[in-house]
Amino acid sequence: MTRLTPTFFERDPVVVARELLGATLVHTDRYGERMTGRIVETEAYDCPRDPACTAGRFHAARSAEMSIAPGQWLFWTAHGHPLLQVSCREEGISASVLIRALEPLDGIDQMLLHRPVVRERDLTNGPAKLVYALGIQPEVVAHTSVDQPMLHLLWEGTLPDQVQTTARIGIREGRNLPWRFVLKGSPWVSPATPSMELEQAKG
Repeated sequence: MTRLTPTFFERDPVVVARELLGATLVHTDRYGERMTGRIVETEAYDCPRDPACTAGRFHAARSAEMSIAPGQWLFWTAHGHPLLQVSCREEGISASVLIRALEPLDGIDQMLLHRPVVRERDLTNGPAKLVYALGIQPEVVAHTSVDQPMLHLLWEGTLPDQVQTTARIGIREGRNLPWRFVLKGSPWVSPATPSMELEQAKG
């Protein structure tokens, strides 16, 4: 497997989000504990063409933060919880990929210490859940390179066979954009319902 470098993220985040499925997120904490997980769910945000982008005109500070050079770790805060993302495109363009869910691989016992759960499949099946389970500290990781030793991504260079495309989660504007990608059939995908399906249910 190859460690991804910032160059990988100098592209359309929709393409990057799809290609990150199956990659392995690796976190080594300050005590040397190594925890890894396979990415099974991602979302793309591309502000120049995205009406739902949380870095839009009402969030100038967040827009500026996302406009950094590609391939850096960033965090959104949703309902007080940190969500892990990676900056995309060239510097000055607000774009990113949100890592929404992982299949735990190595260090599961350590993850359970960070985030005790009854059902193991609830350990990392959401964007805030995986941050807590892996013990990732936003204040330490934010704005560092995606290929740093503490937190990085390993990629096999091929896309898994069973990729499902849906609308994203928890948005109103841009709810029809097919910018969420999941490994079909994975029990580790988040249990949330895509925004477009919610709207259809209301109708």
